[in-house]
Amino acid sequence: MKGIIVNYRRSRHSAYTNHLIVEVEGVKTKTEASKLIGKKVVWISKGGRKIRGKIAASHGGKGEVRIITEKGLPGQAVGNSINIEQ
Repeated sequence: MKGIIVNYRRSRHSAYTNHLIVEVEGVKTKTEASKLIGKKVVWISKGGRKIRGKIAASHGGKGEVRIITEKGLPGQAVGNSINIEQ
C-alpha cells in the first residue's frame, strides 16, 4: 500500500519533522483510516537510506493519517511516496 507525504505535523511556529501527515491511496474516510493505526511504514531516500515508523492516528475527516518516525525526514520528502507494510 502506498501513501503520499502531504506535510509535517506543525503548529504556528514550529514543524515536527518526525510526525508526518500522509494521504493513503484508496482511503477516503476517517473510519477507513482508523483501521490502519499501528501498521508499519518505510520511507526510502534516493540514496537508499530507510527511515521506519508507524501509523499513530487518523488526521481529519478525509482519510489522512499521522505517522511517527524514528528520525526526522528531510524537507525533500514532502510530496514523495511512502510504503505502508501489510
